[in-house]
Amino acid sequence: MTTERLIYLPLGGAGEIGMNAYVYGYGPKDNERLILVDLGVTFPDMDGSPGVDLIFPDIDWLAARKDRLDAIFITHAHEDHVGALGHLWGELGAPVYARAFTAHNARHKMTDRGQPETAVHTVEAWPDMTQAGPFKVGFLPISHSIPESSALVIETPAGKVIHTGDFKLDETPVVGEAFDPDLWAKAAKGTHAMVCDSTNVMSTHEGRSEATLAAPITELIAGAEGMVIATTFASNIARVKTLAEAGKNAGRSICLMGRAMRRMVEAGLKTGVLADFPTTISPDDAVQMPRENVMLIVTGSQGERRAASAQLSQGKYQGVTLAEGDLFLFSSKTIPGNEQGVIRIMNNLSEKGVEVEDDHGGLYHVSGHANRPDLLKLQGIVDPKIVIPMHGEHRHLRKHAQLASEAGRASITCVNGMMLDITGPAPVVADYIETGRRYLDGAVQIGALDGVVRDRIRMALNGHVIVTVIIDEEGEVLGDPWCDLKGLPEMGRSGAPLVDALEEDLSQFIGRAKHKTLSDDDALTRELTKVARKTGLDEIGKKPEVTVVISRLM
Repeated sequence: MTTERLIYLPLGGAGEIGMNAYVYGYGPKDNERLILVDLGVTFPDMDGSPGVDLIFPDIDWLAARKDRLDAIFITHAHEDHVGALGHLWGELGAPVYARAFTAHNARHKMTDRGQPETAVHTVEAWPDMTQAGPFKVGFLPISHSIPESSALVIETPAGKVIHTGDFKLDETPVVGEAFDPDLWAKAAKGTHAMVCDSTNVMSTHEGRSEATLAAPITELIAGAEGMVIATTFASNIARVKTLAEAGKNAGRSICLMGRAMRRMVEAGLKTGVLADFPTTISPDDAVQMPRENVMLIVTGSQGERRAASAQLSQGKYQGVTLAEGDLFLFSSKTIPGNEQGVIRIMNNLSEKGVEVEDDHGGLYHVSGHANRPDLLKLQGIVDPKIVIPMHGEHRHLRKHAQLASEAGRASITCVNGMMLDITGPAPVVADYIETGRRYLDGAVQIGALDGVVRDRIRMALNGHVIVTVIIDEEGEVLGDPWCDLKGLPEMGRSGAPLVDALEEDLSQFIGRAKHKTLSDDDALTRELTKVARKTGLDEIGKKPEVTVVISRLM
């Protein structure tokens, strides 16, 4: 007798914030039909992934089962939910479904990577449903910091699942759909399991509406004397509109700077989610106008080095130069890990005499994620038997699971690679899948275990020595080994140049090396590496990374 089961498997986004990718399956064990919810990226940092451009979830498990993958559903257009679509879709090949604004952005992701935009299908909101194998999926509107965010109502033969996506309970969101508790109660009736955003579970106060920001931002801009510059997430169109309207009300012309900012506003206007946006001017026009009549809304709220905020803080960007007396507003929360880049920009601005305003404890920013009271409120509306926390670091998932359990609901802390059987009244661990990360490094993808990033980190920490040896036809070393140094101090503790100390110790080793060692490239490489690292430790207190180049004359 074949027993069918309902499974849930996060490949990214559970145990971290970002890189969201969640698999659901229904059918016989190891032969389930599958759907994927979201396919996002996370961003690198210099400590853990130097030189990397983007980080993707490892989808090898899913790609190996692509013949069982019926569809990909994208909940909203943030990069950590749709950013990997164009990069990874070719390995999956399944149709993609999203609402209009998200679909518009998803098509850009596809065409940017040479993938067919026709694979992306636009769907309407719940109660419309899309059939995908044994699943029927509807997009249930929910408020967030980007338009047309949706939870997914996933109907299966084993019961209904609500996948919340990212959300907050905002009944006055400025742009996009307000949270409608009656609609949610109707759509969620009879829910078996809710897989739920955990980002702000540690915040114990109720979340605030986007609409509460208009008055303080308007007051701040009205009191500014020089040019006003504001930065926020480009995808937060509601905030961009609030900023633009505040600038307009203060008698300023609005200039959008940064490709992502312009693209998001254009997408909002084209898809109809953004209306009555103030008329904008070009950077060329902004330069010609009196400073007190201009407001720039720019990219780079997270300290990105190439974004408009960083460029302006360093000098000139698209002809615009900041000056003493200008005002720069960060209408955003700094994502953990980005603090150094943001502080660097703020200090650069301060050195120019620019006044900097940041979040001020929520005065100029509200989160797009539900706080703890709101999470509990949604649990009450949906009334699921099972709550599975997602979209959060491990501490967020664990706390969320504890709260659900205290409310009498079955729950579990489920991280990437943990496959759950959620068919019954409580989630059960069914399997563990090897998961990891992929890196976009320039134009190519590399695996986390390929060693490229590891070697890059080690070279950054320890420096690099290249040792070159030439061996003639008789197996004798010609001359002495020589060294090229990168990222190492010039002088060692002995008072001699480091390169001289290395070459001297390497020459002494060559002088006493046996013919057997000199005739074996692998053995010679090992011994030369050992000598160079020991000399490095003695001279500078570090063991440098070593590359040995052996040239044999034929």
